[in-house]
Amino acid sequence: MILNIFRKRERVTLDTARVPDKTRIYVVGDIHGRADLLKHLHKLILKDSAKVTSDVRKVIVFLGDYIDRGLQSKEVIDFLLDNPLKGFEAVFLKGNHEEQFLNFLNDVNLGSQWLRIGGNAMVHSYGIHIQESLPLEDRLPRLQRELNDTFPKRHLDFLSRLELNKEIGDYYFVHAGINPYEPLIKQTPEDMLWIRDEFLDAEANYGVIIVHGHSVTDAPDIQDNRIGIDTGAFASNILTCLVLEGATKRFLQTK
Repeated sequence: MILNIFRKRERVTLDTARVPDKTRIYVVGDIHGRADLLKHLHKLILKDSAKVTSDVRKVIVFLGDYIDRGLQSKEVIDFLLDNPLKGFEAVFLKGNHEEQFLNFLNDVNLGSQWLRIGGNAMVHSYGIHIQESLPLEDRLPRLQRELNDTFPKRHLDFLSRLELNKEIGDYYFVHAGINPYEPLIKQTPEDMLWIRDEFLDAEANYGVIIVHGHSVTDAPDIQDNRIGIDTGAFASNILTCLVLEGATKRFLQTK
């Protein structure tokens, strides 16, 4: 049944997948508040792309989860906004952590879940201090008000403009993955931002190779129908970048 859902697309394998001619794509995994690693990776990308001729389209795709867990969420967004890679087309995708934060700004009841998955580290990076001794029912409304009053507008604009997916050539870029039982045009934000085991275990051929983050592995997770590049940078110090050109696939890493 899964294969029938995608029958209108040609079968694509890791061996046959290609990006368009005269195109090189750099895909960056989950950063999670590690501005130091992001800066290092930018240098690696600049060095790697230095000899690319001017007629080659250079694209950098970020798979989301810029914030939380690491202690430099603010610095990550500042760096992305202030240091665009010259000559690159940038694609910024949304992660589930960005969704959780944005939802908390409007619904205080969602705050405890966001803090549990690393939101405290983001709050710290923006210099906001709410007494930990306060009961959660008092602390969350105060934190929500403080964030709504002081969060930089350009950061909010950046997070609010994030895309859910991007398709280039035979590759489909998304934060968490896709629902293997639905065609690409019917994917929901919830699945694209949150799905895990059902997608990771699927063996369907989607007509594209899915490139995703969200699910941490020690090394890039290369399967017949997908490539996962979340190598747990916030804890491992390894921020991974997948480089795609023609039919080739290779990796840059910070360690």
